[in-house]
Amino acid sequence: MVGVLWQTWPMSLEDHIGDVCRKARLQTQTPLAEAAALAGLSEAHLKEWETEGEIGAVVDVAALAEGLGLDAAKSLRVAAGWVPAPVELGRWRELRMVTTVEGFEVNSFVAWDSATREAAIFDTGWFADDLFRIADENELDVRHLFITHMHGDHVAAIGDVRKRWPEIKLYSNNPGAPERNRVVPGVAMMVGGFSITARLTPGHSEDGVTYVIEGWADGAPAVAMAGDAIFSGSMGKDFDTPELARAKVRDEILTLPGDTLLCPGHGPLTTVAEEQSNNPFF
Repeated sequence: MVGVLWQTWPMSLEDHIGDVCRKARLQTQTPLAEAAALAGLSEAHLKEWETEGEIGAVVDVAALAEGLGLDAAKSLRVAAGWVPAPVELGRWRELRMVTTVEGFEVNSFVAWDSATREAAIFDTGWFADDLFRIADENELDVRHLFITHMHGDHVAAIGDVRKRWPEIKLYSNNPGAPERNRVVPGVAMMVGGFSITARLTPGHSEDGVTYVIEGWADGAPAVAMAGDAIFSGSMGKDFDTPELARAKVRDEILTLPGDTLLCPGHGPLTTVAEEQSNNPFF
């Protein structure tokens, strides 16, 4: 497992351009042969490119992207190696990112009030060890566990977290959760001096939630814990309700102020402005 205090730069995107186009092809139910013709490839070469992101042949990324409903110019930027600009993470002094690895990487986060030490965890990732370390090193009073969605990689350590803090309050939008644990969109939840509001972002998962945290010291911008609703340069896969998934990201995440820090469940940190300008899906 890997735990990071701050993100190091540059950090590669969760999805390369082949991944992005594959997701769009499946979302739009575009036949493989049609997509291959747009890209100027054989079907076999398109599948290889979707998997590897590179191939020993010229790919007409712009034509493919446009045919799949992606923004062609943004797709070309991702293909050329775009990554989000570095963020001065020291602005959010009471925020930590933990990345755990079990076959693939998952992000979880800890935020706390510097005066009261009251703290919240956002998703657990695969393992809780680094969450425990951060809590111990900073003498945190961990009272809250916010879940962006109940997919296994994001909640694998939920049992260990609840064993460590039996009184921790769990928040989610899971239909099977007790009513007392269900978030209410737009109603502020307080963690020390922080105000946390839930914005429902279903699509990738039925229970998807994005949590917006405001009230940071020194006037630092809001932080949005987005789970798998959006990644830097991409979004979580959704092959059943793609229009809903995109609409929720547009309406609930990309309408936030441009300097809002986006904390996705996979890949690098980014901002609303970066994704407005560079994410091919939007």
